[in-house]
Amino acid sequence: MSVNIYDDINRLEGTLRQTTEFTALQHAVDAVKSDEEALALFKSFRDLQMKLQDKQMKGEEISGEELEYFQKTAQLAQGNEKIEKMLHAEMALSGLIEEVNRVLMKPVQAIYEGI
Repeated sequence: MSVNIYDDINRLEGTLRQTTEFTALQHAVDAVKSDEEALALFKSFRDLQMKLQDKQMKGEEISGEELEYFQKTAQLAQGNEKIEKMLHAEMALSGLIEEVNRVLMKPVQAIYEGI
């Protein structure tokens, strides 16, 4: 018997979209998008974060000034109520996805038990 795991994964994706964690994130993102100040602040934070991660991955040194600017930008972003709510919703959804991943990995872990 052949199993098409992708059918199950696609159903799981649909179920994920119906969870309270997903809908909470969607509403929080919509709230940020509808607020020009929050949206600009978040985009600035995200762009700076990506730039610094790119430098790190390339093995380039991040200067103290860059780090300080990033920390100030992060504080401003986290101080925005809509962004903070969005980040908390994202963390809740990430927790749910991590739990799904743990369940999916159980058969693989069982294979290695006893080695």
